[in-house]
Amino acid sequence: MNVQEQARPVVGGFRAQVATATRPGIASGPMSALRDEAGQPLGNQPQLHLATSGDEQRQPAGPFDDTVVVVRVYNEATVVRGVISELVEAGLRVIAVDDASSDASAQEIDAAGALRISHPVNLGAGGALQTGYEAALRFTDAKYIACFDADGQHQLTDLVGMIEKIRDGYDVVIGSRFLDQKTEMSPLRRAILRMATKVMNRRSGTKLTDAHNGLRLISRDVAAGIRLAHSGMAYASELEEQLTRPGLRVTEYPVHILYTEYSRSKGQPLLNSINILADTLAHRISHGRSS
Repeated sequence: MNVQEQARPVVGGFRAQVATATRPGIASGPMSALRDEAGQPLGNQPQLHLATSGDEQRQPAGPFDDTVVVVRVYNEATVVRGVISELVEAGLRVIAVDDASSDASAQEIDAAGALRISHPVNLGAGGALQTGYEAALRFTDAKYIACFDADGQHQLTDLVGMIEKIRDGYDVVIGSRFLDQKTEMSPLRRAILRMATKVMNRRSGTKLTDAHNGLRLISRDVAAGIRLAHSGMAYASELEEQLTRPGLRVTEYPVHILYTEYSRSKGQPLLNSINILADTLAHRISHGRSS
């Protein structure tokens, strides 16, 4: 197979060297090697895997050719193939960031047909999202970039509605659990999330109804300006602040977050809500001191 080497992009804070296969057919295998700023190998290097058909250029244009979906994955082997397959079958391009999973997530991602980027070490939700945005900008010409959870909580129908909404001229469309009554949650969890939203809105250019909703859709130009310093869950307050800055056309879209038995088994919903409130407060205090 003939291989052409391309310039090394910075992906998720790392320097990656990418090679693309020129022979048509199925390309599935390691395609990148992480290097430091001096160009030296980092040792345990991340890999970029592409599963795609050489016939795709002859396929007619699809309804979602302007959109790419970033899916962050950490030990979701039991469900991630189904989540990605549904997106791919709907005609959406998917970039999956495997954040150093220790299970079979990588194999499941490949089987579902997504472009996979694997971290050599776990960088957390913020680090994985930053990698996903940078990869979407580097490897696709998508006009819009979505963020979609790997655990089955997000709904394809909501994402489709958000794509239609952003095409009306918006820069950012953020999902909200509080614009309708479809998402079921306890009164205490609802109260905590609403409190977190009020705290977040105190310094936000756009007032939102939902804090830390992971279903987001942004324009390519907005994605190019995102810089996330927090690797863990505290990234969400930082991201929302960047997405709601003055000058951007921002709107919310009602979404149904499905808290399945599987998603509940991975964490304690009430504790997670308290953590969201704590992270939001910490970010506001830290931001206030630094400004």
